[in-house]
Amino acid sequence: MPDVRLASPQGKWILLTTVLGSSMAMLDSTVVNVALPRIGRDLDANLSALQWTVNAYMVTLAGLILLGGALGDRFGRRKVFVVGVVWFAVASLLCGIAPNAGVLIAARALQGVGGALLTPGSLALIQASFHADDRGRAVGLWSGFGGIGAAVGPFVGGWLVDGPGWRWVFLLNVPLALVCVPVALRHVPESGDQQAHGRFDVLGAVLGALALALVTYALIEAGEGGLVVVVSAVAGLAAAVAFVVVERRRPDPMMPPDIFASRQFTAVNLVTLCVYAALGGFFFLAALQLQVVVGYSALAAGTALLPTTVLMLLLSARSGELADRIGPRIPLTVGPLLCAAGMLLMLRVGPGASYVSDVLPALVVLGLGLVTLVAPLTATVLGSVSVVRAGLASGINNAAARAAGLIAVAALPLLAGMGEEAYREPAAFDTAFGKAMGWCAGALVVGAVIAVSVVRRPPPDCRRPECVRHGGVMAPPLEGEPVRKRLG
Repeated sequence: MPDVRLASPQGKWILLTTVLGSSMAMLDSTVVNVALPRIGRDLDANLSALQWTVNAYMVTLAGLILLGGALGDRFGRRKVFVVGVVWFAVASLLCGIAPNAGVLIAARALQGVGGALLTPGSLALIQASFHADDRGRAVGLWSGFGGIGAAVGPFVGGWLVDGPGWRWVFLLNVPLALVCVPVALRHVPESGDQQAHGRFDVLGAVLGALALALVTYALIEAGEGGLVVVVSAVAGLAAAVAFVVVERRRPDPMMPPDIFASRQFTAVNLVTLCVYAALGGFFFLAALQLQVVVGYSALAAGTALLPTTVLMLLLSARSGELADRIGPRIPLTVGPLLCAAGMLLMLRVGPGASYVSDVLPALVVLGLGLVTLVAPLTATVLGSVSVVRAGLASGINNAAARAAGLIAVAALPLLAGMGEEAYREPAAFDTAFGKAMGWCAGALVVGAVIAVSVVRRPPPDCRRPECVRHGGVMAPPLEGEPVRKRLG
């Protein structure tokens, strides 16, 4: 039984290293968007290369995050967490010294592998280390500090881009890792799941990541046409079908198909796909819109996007309490509609836009929408399956959100008619951005319709989220395995 107390020196060290580790992965999911225009100019990269700079990371992270959690359970959470941090730091160093866009994209894919190893482990280490009386407060502090990191990340990223240069957005991870790894090895106790058994679903993970990569490639390159695009699309769909077949036949699949027998679980994941596709596309394009069209510096663009994260950090816990009283159906319906309204308000953000009267209202409405829906979404995911599968359900939901975001980043420029040089042409980009916001708002409305049609109140004895504060905007909180399973 875990017995570390939060007030002890060891407890504080555990909290520090897990916050540092999770913050590395969270920051690189968002801060890079602010650096994209400068990366494009310095490396003479077209829009496709910028899309891959974001999506190469997301493909490997989304495809391997469930496998990363399973590896930690089997071989030791601290061990896999440390390997993930080191891997992430080395990949970040490669990103920082990349001489061209091709090397940067390959290094970003490696970063995603490291993120898939360390992200599940950060929360699992807290849950496995702290005494039961302190666990709730420890998780709250972990998620709160992580949210603060997510809030200041775009600001720091913008400052680095405008100052030392965009490469330091990646190089900053190296000193963080140099602090994180020794602390973890010295102060964090090793833990694992004694009930973990069977073979790892490596084939399923590879097929899932391959399907995402091939479909993403087809969408990004669709504007160019040609046989390669068609072959990639067909191969991606074939890999997706093979993934489903493998998961059905394996005795211990990474993503058990029977978990989708729950109508509520399936519906909430469909809502997740709609919401996080819109959010992934929005934050990719909004950072470009503010710099390319409005004329903001990287620092100003990063700072401008802070209200959404700050609102989530301050109000998510209260939103979860409200949803407990009234049920998730209303929040999961109203939240996406508020987000859609915020994105439509972004249509006012063009050349000469005022931050106070044009940008800020859109981001506040979007932030309130996120506050309304994120905590109830996580609670409903956990409540739609048995308690022993709550951690798995959260992992699937988190992976689905990341996959939706990367598909949106690949598809939106195509749907909006953005050319390869669009980010260098303010007028053309502004026109395409307006079309993209329409697509994003439409996806959110579809999510709201699904929620109001299908979502119902979970049973009263279901698993409740431990991460009640959440500052990330690219994926819902990742919950760990149930306490009763681990301690029973």
